[in-house]
Amino acid sequence: MEGNPNIELVNSLQAQMESLRERINQLETENAKLSRQLSVCVCQKIAVSDKTPVDCSSSIGEMEMLKLDEIGLLNRSKDKEPAAGGNAMALHHLPKRYVALKVMYFGQRFYGFASEAQMDPTIESEIFKALHKTRLVSGDRKELQYSRCGRTDKGVSSVGQVISLFLRSNLKKTPASNGYSVESFAEESCDGEIDYVKILNRALPNDIRIIGWSPARTDFSARFSCLSREYKYFFWRENLNIMAMESSGKRFIGEHDFRNFCKMDAANVHNYRRYITSFEIFSCNERYGDDELWAMKIKGSAFLWHQIRCMVAILFLIGQGLESSNVIDELLDTERTSRKPQYKMAPEIPLVLQSCEFDGLKFKCSSDARQALRAHLEKECRSYKLEAAIFHEGLLSCSTTFSDSTQLNITTKKKGPTHIPLMSRPTEPSYEERRAKLAAARSNNYN
Repeated sequence: MEGNPNIELVNSLQAQMESLRERINQLETENAKLSRQLSVCVCQKIAVSDKTPVDCSSSIGEMEMLKLDEIGLLNRSKDKEPAAGGNAMALHHLPKRYVALKVMYFGQRFYGFASEAQMDPTIESEIFKALHKTRLVSGDRKELQYSRCGRTDKGVSSVGQVISLFLRSNLKKTPASNGYSVESFAEESCDGEIDYVKILNRALPNDIRIIGWSPARTDFSARFSCLSREYKYFFWRENLNIMAMESSGKRFIGEHDFRNFCKMDAANVHNYRRYITSFEIFSCNERYGDDELWAMKIKGSAFLWHQIRCMVAILFLIGQGLESSNVIDELLDTERTSRKPQYKMAPEIPLVLQSCEFDGLKFKCSSDARQALRAHLEKECRSYKLEAAIFHEGLLSCSTTFSDSTQLNITTKKKGPTHIPLMSRPTEPSYEERRAKLAAARSNNYN
């Protein structure tokens, strides 16, 4: 007599259910065992079983990570910070040290460095995705004591941005009850420490790289401990009067009120005095046809919102012969010129945060991480040169497509719009007017 198919199906399902129950019991046992081990973990070796020690120097240990993932202790989400609970508990008991990271990035596709504007992607959001993916952090940014040296705008790049925060460490000191030691470990040897540069660069997108790390004191702040910041602005010389631009740029040196050289933030900024320590303009020894690449280098203690781009815009007007050097003195004299004339800022793409200066930091990078970083940057440079070659071919193709008469029409220059002197242009509201408007708005909201 043939078997009843329904009975066979029920028996098969019962067997699978029994197998699943046994697996659940095994995982619960392993979960309890790992939780006990993690609650007292203060060293570099964590025993997964009685016979298998696992090195946690890279990311807690690969075998352990697989088990933690399997039983749900770790959250592998790329976009979300770990939820409070298993994942945070697993990492919270591990030793941590306060670290400064030096970051480089090509800013063209990002909405600036900082992530507060709710626009994605930002450099900061990508860095924190990598930090959580590599299990180097747990907790919120306030708990991590996170700070950044500067918040570059949309499209701006950097080869010297610095951030600081608590990261998981391989050091053998016992952390405090909350997982964060009051000691900075800055005085200890870094031998055997996690290779922060190598690990993070594996998780970051191609246009962001960590280029060094340094131990830091727990009272260090990437923002407030910075002694100076240096920017470079690249441009093609074309017909600009470089000598006039150089002599005019020197007028920025010293302490001045730069409210006419920035985007005013009356709600948060009350002091517009900044100190510029040096200004240089020089050739980069890079040519394209008859043109030559140049750069301005501006160094100061700190800068206002869009300050560099406003300064460069005025220097370009001087280099074109549209304004005299005296216009800088007039704009710096805020008693005489209390309202900023309306003018367009210089484009953001050529601006680079070159370096940030600190006392006591010594950034380091392992030989393996350095080689990988160099290989990556060389590959990226070749890629950009390929793109430039394609655009160049397109340019050549355009020049051979048009007839002589058409080409003549294209190359005939039309007279541009008449330049209106800066000091004759409409002006923006003054700082006092902006403050009064803010006060009135707050009063209306309160009432």
